[in-house]
Amino acid sequence: MARLVVMGGGVSGHTAATFAKKWLGKEHEVVVVTPNSQWNWIPSNIWVGVGEMQKEDVIFPLAPVYEKAGIDYRQAKAVSIHPEGKEDDDTPFITIEYTGQNKKGQTDELTYDYLINATGPKLNFDATPGLGDGNGQMGSHTVSVCTADHAVHANEELQKIFDKAKAGERQKILVGTGHGLCTCQGAAFEYIFNIEHEAKEAGVRDMIDIKWISNESFLGDFGMGGLHMKVGGYVVSSNLFAESLFAERNVPWIIGAHVSKVEEGKVHYELLDGTTGVEEFDFAMLIPPFAGVGLKAFAKDGSDITSKIFAPNGFMKVDANYNAGSYENWKASDWPRTYQNPDYKNIFAVGIAFAPPHLISKPAQSVNGTPINPTPPRTGMPAGIIGKAVAHSVCDLIKNGENAKLHEASMAEMGAACVASAGKGVLDGTAAAMTVYPVVPDFEKYPGTGRDTTYTYGEVGLAGHWIKHILHYMFIYKAKLYPGWTLIPE
Repeated sequence: MARLVVMGGGVSGHTAATFAKKWLGKEHEVVVVTPNSQWNWIPSNIWVGVGEMQKEDVIFPLAPVYEKAGIDYRQAKAVSIHPEGKEDDDTPFITIEYTGQNKKGQTDELTYDYLINATGPKLNFDATPGLGDGNGQMGSHTVSVCTADHAVHANEELQKIFDKAKAGERQKILVGTGHGLCTCQGAAFEYIFNIEHEAKEAGVRDMIDIKWISNESFLGDFGMGGLHMKVGGYVVSSNLFAESLFAERNVPWIIGAHVSKVEEGKVHYELLDGTTGVEEFDFAMLIPPFAGVGLKAFAKDGSDITSKIFAPNGFMKVDANYNAGSYENWKASDWPRTYQNPDYKNIFAVGIAFAPPHLISKPAQSVNGTPINPTPPRTGMPAGIIGKAVAHSVCDLIKNGENAKLHEASMAEMGAACVASAGKGVLDGTAAAMTVYPVVPDFEKYPGTGRDTTYTYGEVGLAGHWIKHILHYMFIYKAKLYPGWTLIPE
């Protein structure tokens, strides 16, 4: 009997574990190690953050789902990887620390035959002074929608702003990224337009100034270098697409910005041209930068090999070209295909946990040398596709031996769909529905745009809102492993 250990139970890890167990059956063991007792459909947190959904609408307990699937569930956080085992035992293992109430604080060693790292990111609030509390948690000056609990708190604070506006006090809202190296601009993009929509619904839009701040060098970059897509039969840039929406909703913007410090009611920022500024606010939601969760790795003799397995940002190295050099040398082929660690062939990394070879967007820094550019997104649909492909690979390795052909899911050959909410409502909701192919542009195959405009398009409207609303229920249904769950695509 072989044992597959999956570290992490988010979109990518949950997908990998559940498919692997289905394909492996009772003959082999699948273990999920995650510090969370609840599964969270993160894309809907923005709706919790404006009061359009409750926390209970976006989470569910993992234990019953894994028990039904026959998956060994450990509510614990992974601490270290020992891919060579110990001096007296070659069996590889990880160390874990339990976070559940029954065993909280206890540690254990968990051996594995195959390991999938799906730990996702650490929300690195402390990368920006004042954005964090100095102890790795969100500070008190701003809010977040990165977790369900964060979103609940964000809505509570937002309603206070609306109450003040109703009382005749003009309010300033600032939404965007809280550091020059942030990713996940999409979540902030959705949140700012849902706030704008809710302000109209509450009758206080004329009393609230709403502003966007982002590390993107242009609106619509989204960490993907922007894109050209078909809209209404014409090929337009995502820059024009985004600027039109911001202008239509009367939301001004600050772009190419690195938030350098957050204080009560104000942020300090630096722009690409080297100038600095201060923006005041009454309410701010700033996405923190992501980092690896801080896993350590040790060799058989106990020596630290963390830098061998992990990139400096804490994400795991896979079959990518990490020596591509400068921007002019970057190619689509630099991106990983199998997500297998090059040094330890029984270890894989999926979703946000794998280290990208480089940015997708063109790198930029201020005249003062401060890096200000979005880092690559690896969430949502790509995370699920990668998790499923790696599960396929591990199952084939277990069943057919170490020479089994690995499944591939390169983001440079992968299409993805994104539905970005711009306001929730049965008849007046809107969303920007976009498809992109491929996620990572391939300028050799698609000169000029880097993408196939036949399959890269976008529309804004009520239909997009209903698609996102339906997808919310579909993906939670899928994650709960209800009948027919495998038929719902990633």
